[in-house]
Amino acid sequence: MTNWKEYKLGELIETVSKTFKFSDKKVIFLNTSDTLEGKVINHNLFDPKKLPGQAKKSIQPNDILYSEIRPTNKRYAFVDFESSNYVVSTKLMVLRVLNDKIISPKYLYYFLTSDEIVSYLQMLAESRSGTFPQIRFEEVSLLKINLPPLNVQDEIVELVASLDDKIELNNKINQELENLAQTLFKQWFIDFEFPTPSPLGRAGEGLPYKSSGGEMVDSELGEIPKGWCIATIDDITEIVTKGTTPTTIGGRFTDSGINFIKVESLSEQGAFIKSKFGFIDEETNQLLRRSIIQEGDVLFSIAGTIGRVAVVTKDIVPANTNQAIAIIRPNQVDSNFLKLLMKSALIQNDTKSNVVQAVQANLSLGVIKATKFIKPSMPILTLFKTTLSEVFENVNLLTEETQELTNLRDTLLPKLISGELEINNVKF
Repeated sequence: MTNWKEYKLGELIETVSKTFKFSDKKVIFLNTSDTLEGKVINHNLFDPKKLPGQAKKSIQPNDILYSEIRPTNKRYAFVDFESSNYVVSTKLMVLRVLNDKIISPKYLYYFLTSDEIVSYLQMLAESRSGTFPQIRFEEVSLLKINLPPLNVQDEIVELVASLDDKIELNNKINQELENLAQTLFKQWFIDFEFPTPSPLGRAGEGLPYKSSGGEMVDSELGEIPKGWCIATIDDITEIVTKGTTPTTIGGRFTDSGINFIKVESLSEQGAFIKSKFGFIDEETNQLLRRSIIQEGDVLFSIAGTIGRVAVVTKDIVPANTNQAIAIIRPNQVDSNFLKLLMKSALIQNDTKSNVVQAVQANLSLGVIKATKFIKPSMPILTLFKTTLSEVFENVNLLTEETQELTNLRDTLLPKLISGELEINNVKF
């Protein structure tokens, strides 16, 4: 740690509240919900006249956007794009380096988003009285940072960024594979253009069923292929149940142990966000036996944010869940078919039309069980599973690799920025 120097962040950065200069042109407005784990996830254009009152701040490249509310929600982003037409909410701190010859903006970003700092800021936020756990720039400015020379900062940034890039690439490939599966699902089971047997009898080599004159019959959901039928979710499942929060039975959350999955543990794309898992001990897990999750279960969010879907893979179990998640265990169809079915517009629209608006939106298990769909014949279900087996195998492999890379990144980062580990000693 030769030549490292300790600073308070207030000596190195400022919080910027420069007012955005509006014109008649449309702008991109960023609220706290539009940032997540380093990325801006919304680039939609808005009419300035229709923006909320908190749309005030301007930003520039190399700024760090950091939500004042609940730091552990990881609503932060690094501005690595041209941003002249972006206006951000007053609920986002705009942090800017005073002198990039002393501290690299991206190094600052990695420091502020490391697990240790995020957890510390969350603790400070929760210690304040108010409606929401909130932090202020004054608290950020008092953080101490032991800063290496700029060339070492750049080396650390390059290493961590290479891991981030690989994680992002894996996520993009997985999203493309998921899109492919959803497209094929729609083609086969909504448009009824599944492959017919070829003239030589080889399944999957023939023409699309409906457009090539495949026989259709009437049903309560409209015309369906001959040999198919109308079924309910309950018809194809072993159980449809939900969990219980450990605190309601005297149990408690722990720092490690058995995975405990909540709505925020599921991404919109259908992946698990392990950084947002809770943990319970084995005793609590047994008390919550009814909601112990098995590999192959399909999880469907039924409270707050409705309709997030994921298939439980072997790396998730042992696991449990709370009452905001429905556990759907298939017994007549493949887990991935059920996942795609639950994600389809048909099911999403039907279930969401039955959502009860109370303190938070919620959906009953009875509604899920009674939801009707068009059930394909077994030969077509088997063919679909075979056709997509490699796709879902690759999704699972990339998901496992991404988790390993994320764990590596989260392990290395605090050691590198504290000086506990030197960059030339890193091997992977």
